[in-house]
Amino acid sequence: MPPKRSQSSKDSIEKEGRILLAIQAFKNQEFSNISTTARTFNVPRSTLRDRLSGIQHRATSRANLTKLTAIEEESLRKWIISMDSRGSAPRPSMVREMADLLLKQRGTTPVISVGQNWVTHFVKRHPTLASRFSRRYNYERAKCEDPRIIGEWFDLVV
Repeated sequence: MPPKRSQSSKDSIEKEGRILLAIQAFKNQEFSNISTTARTFNVPRSTLRDRLSGIQHRATSRANLTKLTAIEEESLRKWIISMDSRGSAPRPSMVREMADLLLKQRGTTPVISVGQNWVTHFVKRHPTLASRFSRRYNYERAKCEDPRIIGEWFDLVV
């Protein structure tokens, strides 16, 4: 069963669809001016004018205050995944230090750095990443995986 969406979410999806239809109709020269097109499709005239002039929808554009570029974020994401595949997943402090290093390499003055909660928001933005806690390896469990002890058990059973 699909998740229930709030009414405002449904309205915004419908509004976005009407805006796209209005843009298409205006570009196909079905209407002569923006005001008539906006009135016909029941969308704000200013929004339609902005979209026709090339301004992107807020949901599809990058936030204005992101400190790292898309390429830098992608390289940081790949670094985290490669570290995890090697068995030493980086801690949030290491990810923050790496992001600060990337910003420092850019060479801006004054040197900017990422904030305290930046790593949390970074993980939320990238669905391939997830935070998890690592547990200590239990001594009793390690003993059960020792090939010598397993071999002795099989000798007793067989």
